[in-house]
Amino acid sequence: MQLARLPQIGIPLRFVQRLLVLRNRYYALIDFIIFLITPALALYLRTDNLESLHEQMAALLLYTAVALLIRMAAYYLFGIYQRYWRYVSTLDIAYLTLAASLAMAVTSVLFAALRLTVSGFALPRSVPLIDAMLAFLLTGGLRTGLRLLENLRSKVYSEHSLPMRSQRQRVLIAGAGYTGARLAREISDNEQITVQPIGFTDDDRSKWGMQLHNLPVLGGHDSLHDLVRSERIDRVLIAMPSAPGSRIRDIVSICQRARVQVQTMPGVHELINGQVSISKLRNVQIEDLLRRTPIQTDIAAVDQLLTGKRVLVTGGGGSIGSELCRQILRCHPSQLIIVGHGENSVFAIHQELAEWLATEQAADISEIPTTITPLIADLRMARRMTAIFDEYAPEVVFHAAAHKHVPLMESNPVEAISNNVLGTRNLLAAAEAHDVQRFVMISTDKAVNPTNVMGASKRVAELLVLQAAQRHGHFYQVVRFGNVLGSRGSVIHTFRQQILRGGPITVTHPEMVRFFMTIPEAVQLVLQAAVLGHGAEVLMLDMGEPVRIVDLARDLIELSGLEVGTDIDITFSGLRPGEKLFEEMFQASETYERTEHQKIFIAPNAARVVPPQLDTIVEQLIEAALADDKRAVIALLTQLLPAYQPWPNHAVDRVSTATSPMLGAEAEPGTKSGRQLQLHGVFGT
Repeated sequence: MQLARLPQIGIPLRFVQRLLVLRNRYYALIDFIIFLITPALALYLRTDNLESLHEQMAALLLYTAVALLIRMAAYYLFGIYQRYWRYVSTLDIAYLTLAASLAMAVTSVLFAALRLTVSGFALPRSVPLIDAMLAFLLTGGLRTGLRLLENLRSKVYSEHSLPMRSQRQRVLIAGAGYTGARLAREISDNEQITVQPIGFTDDDRSKWGMQLHNLPVLGGHDSLHDLVRSERIDRVLIAMPSAPGSRIRDIVSICQRARVQVQTMPGVHELINGQVSISKLRNVQIEDLLRRTPIQTDIAAVDQLLTGKRVLVTGGGGSIGSELCRQILRCHPSQLIIVGHGENSVFAIHQELAEWLATEQAADISEIPTTITPLIADLRMARRMTAIFDEYAPEVVFHAAAHKHVPLMESNPVEAISNNVLGTRNLLAAAEAHDVQRFVMISTDKAVNPTNVMGASKRVAELLVLQAAQRHGHFYQVVRFGNVLGSRGSVIHTFRQQILRGGPITVTHPEMVRFFMTIPEAVQLVLQAAVLGHGAEVLMLDMGEPVRIVDLARDLIELSGLEVGTDIDITFSGLRPGEKLFEEMFQASETYERTEHQKIFIAPNAARVVPPQLDTIVEQLIEAALADDKRAVIALLTQLLPAYQPWPNHAVDRVSTATSPMLGAEAEPGTKSGRQLQLHGVFGT
């Protein structure tokens, strides 16, 4: 059987394969021979006279011996003989360049010394420079040449071993940046990937017509529809992890019209250390369509707050709490104390973080040793909280534990109060008793002009935090934001389950809108907010554009490859108890202003609305909850929060604002149009 040969060269493929698997000891031998030859060649090129080799033989041999020893030592020092040169990269060539440069510098110094101290040593001064250039070109050329041979070999292998070119999937890469280039290179390097990249699209006109890894940039993303047809594209790969969701949506829409499969690389929050790999390609998810431009944070300030500190996170097994633990751990606290009520979720996040920490410590990345302490605890048990603070003495507290499901808490108001209010009060008492200087509570937009028990309970918890900040002058603050994508029990999770069951998708109202943010982005902003302000403030995260829930449902159906009305229906069930059509981020009594961070707003006057009777009413509220008196709980909430409007299922005799101890503390909610104006004024929507 005739051996396959490389095109246009005629070299047997088997011979090339043997060259490509050369061991480093053979590279060292080849380099040794090159370093023996290049000094003589440099002298000849300098003098253009073979006689000079005989005349300067003694000096040439002395210089060759010195240069040989220095170069071999430099190459060894820079790990040149510990690299796999079959897949040589720019980093490998960079190390080779550094080794050659160091060798040239040392050799030149010794050459000058030899000219001064050794009689008869009269080699031309330019010989070391010419010699160094020749040595670098030959040793570097050997290695890069093998890479070219590997590329040719891969091409031949693909043509002989993989499906015929006509049977391989033709793919177009949307995005000719760093991620797209890495993706194209990995596809070309991996012989087992049965796809054929055809080219790129990119909105940067300066790239159009250029070649990237031998693939052309064929035009902008708007030309995708035509390119899919003209180039017979089977799949589009979106390689734009930093692109906003609106751009991803446009590309997906074009691909859907062209009836071509589309996949994407994850967003920057999901890419670990920016690592790009074809294994990370996945189908487009709703989170990609709602993605926002990556935010810039003051990493140094966050590090200064957390590095070397003892940090406690409540609700550490939940969606927000677990992500807080992940991002806090990257700041290398001395101890991360994970407090949670559910043993399975706490166990899962502890295992995940322990594995990550072991990898970090094995790589010796951090000089600060970190310990992770998982604790199962109920915030409603005051003595348990005190014992935890006695034993571990946390310096920074992030309070993310809360009951959050609106319909569930509407039918279980006693649990909402005992967990969200009593739990927060117990945690604050322990923090104050142990002089904790930094306390950050995670709150929700549902605490603003609440129409449900969950939101009302979170508003009471906010007031408790602001009161504690006023009382002791510590840096206690509230960070408020809206819905997050991917949290357990979220509307997206519910919609996905309904799609899997064949529908229909149930939406409460066609005009309902919500703010959405990814969990990593929300936590990143929470940590940034923790270093802003002076305490006794409410900070709000810019949630971006509000999203109509019915549009969200349509997107999920289409991303599943189905059609609305044909495969899956959307039905409207009406507002559930406690739900609002529009969420808000500010109380009417709060004045807000921008911080130095463009995505964070602050209400510096938030603590002024805390009434002197708060402790008394909260005590009564907790007593009612412990007595399982739902009616009393609702009545006390309406007394404490004039803005709270309970649904008819919680009808009570509302306390008159004329006699309420909270008179003027919480303004009555405005009209829907007024609320929309408020949102427009802040977020520009």
